[in-house]
Amino acid sequence: PMTHSQTVSFFEEHNFFGASKDQVWFFEQGTMPCLSPEGKILLESAGSVACNPDGNGGLYPALKRSGCLDRLLDLGVKSLHVFSVDNPLCRPADPRFIGYCLSKSADCGNKCVWKASPDEKVGVVAKKGGRPSVMEYSELDDARKKQCDESGRLVFGAGNICNHFFSVEFLANVVVPNMAAMFHLAHKKIPCAGEDGKTVKPDSNNGVKLEAFVFDVFPMSSNMAILETRREEEFAPVKNAPGTATDSPDSARAMVNALCRSWVEQAGGKLEGAKDDVLEVSPLLSYAGEGLEDRVSGKTLSAPCHLE
Repeated sequence: PMTHSQTVSFFEEHNFFGASKDQVWFFEQGTMPCLSPEGKILLESAGSVACNPDGNGGLYPALKRSGCLDRLLDLGVKSLHVFSVDNPLCRPADPRFIGYCLSKSADCGNKCVWKASPDEKVGVVAKKGGRPSVMEYSELDDARKKQCDESGRLVFGAGNICNHFFSVEFLANVVVPNMAAMFHLAHKKIPCAGEDGKTVKPDSNNGVKLEAFVFDVFPMSSNMAILETRREEEFAPVKNAPGTATDSPDSARAMVNALCRSWVEQAGGKLEGAKDDVLEVSPLLSYAGEGLEDRVSGKTLSAPCHLE
């Protein structure tokens, strides 16, 4: 909710990036009251309750609360592709992924990449209690992180990249009615009102935030599909500040550059200039490297450049 108006304004300023205004739906993430360790609601000040965003799993009640889920049902939409915003290599509405899930009659699907090393800090897709789930990095002990099968491949290696498929019926009939059971307790430092009503910032954890994760619905699935993809083609997370060696804007830009360069070369084009000079192919020109031959075959391109 803290960024809703800015998000709407950004789309309006850019003319909805070419889409019709009625094709873009905005809905707000919800909030939950912060609690004391004893379960009492905390006040942020004398006149307001301390609240926190309800996590990315708040997507599901927000869809229902906003009326978007009912609109999807009324329009006959069968499935959704849900993904995080911090991965510039994500392929929205990926026909391969969606087609794979539909071919399996899946109500829920997850795209993953194999972990680069046992110590990569990413959750993994696994079965817990016989049900599909995501095990957080912190849930795996060292032995399980390093456990390999007979071929030498990690047993717990299917890294979750927040790239999901859901049938609309699954969300409406299974997920939304069971949302109350999804919340996790996160012990945090929460600014709250002192005895005099003034807001105090604590030095240690003093309360609990209720959060849900988007993958918390996996155990509810009756038929889940999992598709492994290549990291270098579809996963360039931006989680750290510029200048950081990994998972930063710099590393993501380098991965986009490398992928687009490979597309041009596979289509018969040649490149000159330093490898760090960015070449980017507009998704309006090519979704995944296809159809570039007429533009680049037999030609030499000088980076940096933007093909559109």
